Amino acid sequence: MSSEGEGGFHMADVSLITPGPRRAMLRTDDDVPIEAVYEPSRAAVTDTADTGTADTGTDAGTDPGAGATGNAATSVTAVVLAHGFTGSVDRPAVRRAARVFAERGAAVVTFSFRGHGRSGGLSTVGDREVLDLAAAVRWARELGHARVATVGFSMGGSVVLRHAALDRGTRGSADAVAAVSAPARWYYRGTASMRRVHWVVTRPAGRLVGRYGFRTRIDRRGWDPVPLSPVEAVPLIAPTPLLIVHGDRDAYFPLDHPRMLAGAGEAELWLERGMGHAENAADDDLLARLGDWLTRA
Repeated sequence: MSSEGEGGFHMADVSLITPGPRRAMLRTDDDVPIEAVYEPSRAAVTDTADTGTADTGTDAGTDPGAGATGNAATSVTAVVLAHGFTGSVDRPAVRRAARVFAERGAAVVTFSFRGHGRSGGLSTVGDREVLDLAAAVRWARELGHARVATVGFSMGGSVVLRHAALDRGTRGSADAVAAVSAPARWYYRGTASMRRVHWVVTRPAGRLVGRYGFRTRIDRRGWDPVPLSPVEAVPLIAPTPLLIVHGDRDAYFPLDHPRMLAGAGEAELWLERGMGHAENAADDDLLARLGDWLTRA
């Protein structure tokens, strides 16, 4: 995808924003364009810091930053959702999760990782994707949200963990973090599903399947250096609230992964009976509980 505008992070080009739910093209710190969507809370309430009065006028089509200037600050949590490998902002499972989170009172930012959907660049399968997430978090703050939580699924789960460790205390940091179906360690090949993923990522024929079969453009270069692993990131996240969620029927990562993550630091662990892998396997009940945790943690 051709780049637009100047390098460095910018808030979305206003010419790309549509009324109601807002679509925008963000710019990462390494100058990759990232498509993103903002949806206001379906139960949004803002409180002014000086008067304590409330404004409920944040339905689709209103300015999400209204009431967030001067002495006022929005009380609505923005949830930034990071999809799994081969996902995108427009995948039905991502849109369903965004809808449920919005119904639980959160504003929601969804985006496509580099190499996915209409975003530019090439997928690095969890390495430089932390820059994509940071751009989305900063956009949520530019839109007026004082509190921003991140939730990631599978590859996105590894990204939210690494982002929370690496960007803690910065403008792009998160106030609460949830990782769903995330790996604990890199290069895992212990399941047939992960062996297929490694074939897609590492083989020329696999990358062709990724590009034309899954609309995912994958960087042929390996990691150099190898990024901080999810389990190494977890001890660096505290005191930010952290939730690890995993299904007991996950065909990609068995239960030693979430247990290893939860045991590496201060984290709450939910092991979900009957759940498979990532956003496609997260039912509305789990998403509602996740939305409540993200907005209240």
